[in-house]
Order: sequence, then C-alpha cells, then structure tokens
Amino acid sequence: MKKILFIAVIMVLIAANASAQKYAIIDTRYILNRVPEYKDADKKLQQVSAQWQKEIDDKQAQLDKMYKNYDAEQFMLSDELKKKREDELFNNEKEVRDLQKRRFGYEGDLFKERERLIKPLQDKVYNAVQKIAVARGYDFILDKSEGITVIFADPKLDKSEDVLKELGIK
Repeated sequence: MKKILFIAVIMVLIAANASAQKYAIIDTRYILNRVPEYKDADKKLQQVSAQWQKEIDDKQAQLDKMYKNYDAEQFMLSDELKKKREDELFNNEKEVRDLQKRRFGYEGDLFKERERLIKPLQDKVYNAVQKIAVARGYDFILDKSEGITVIFADPKLDKSEDVLKELGIK
C-alpha cells in the first residue's frame, strides 16, 4: 500500500512539474525574412549562385559543342587523334564536374559564402531568443519554421514579434 501511495505521489509531482513548464514557439524563417540584413545577404547569395551557375552552364555548353564536333569528325580522325580528343573531352568533363562540386558541393564555395553572410544573422537571432527565454523564464522554445513539425500551436505562444522587437526591428 505504501508503494502505491508513493508512486501516486511521484506521478502527481511529475504531472504538476510538467504543467508548470513555460514554453514558446517562434518562426525563425519569418524572423529572418523581416531582418533587412538577411534580405541583403540572401540577395547577394542568389546573385553569386546565379553567376557561378552561369559559369558552369557556359563550360557545359562548350563541352557539349566539343562532343558534337567530335561525333561529327570522329570517322575522319586517326586513332591517335581520336584518343587525344577523347582524353581532352574526358578532362574537360572532369573539370566541369569539379567546378560544380567546388561551387555547390558540400562545404563548397556557396556553403562558405552562406556561412559568412547568413550565420552571423542567425547567431544574432539565436542570442535574442536566448535573452527572451532567460528573461521570461521559458523552459524551452520551439522553432516551427523547419525540421520540427508543430501540429497545433496557439497563436498567443508565437513570440516571433518579440524577437523582432529585441532585434530592434518592427
């Protein structure tokens, strides 16, 4: 009987503790889209990305032209010239793949540029969220923008506007 009473008391304490937790929900995508510096950084990233993609597309078009020329001329080429042209095509194709990987691959130039431009802004938002969480006594804050699925969120729990105010943006 004492065990049952002890377990019941512990369950009541756990339930009381769980209901006492304070939490909030924010939308970092919404917040970042309202930060002027983020818009500028995103625009720069898009411009750089488009420039690099054009560079790759131009090289790919040049490679495609080389393949067409080779297909048209291969019957007239000696075995030695065929081998030379095939090696040239292979090297150019590898160069295009390497450029694409260097620009857009994992930890490539675009990743580094995004880190340089966007990460400081994300850190700024994160610091503002931490400051609000500590000041208002939140136990945890959920981000509903990416990765975490929130099936229901009471709009009064969304503190995105508070984060914008903390950042000095309205």
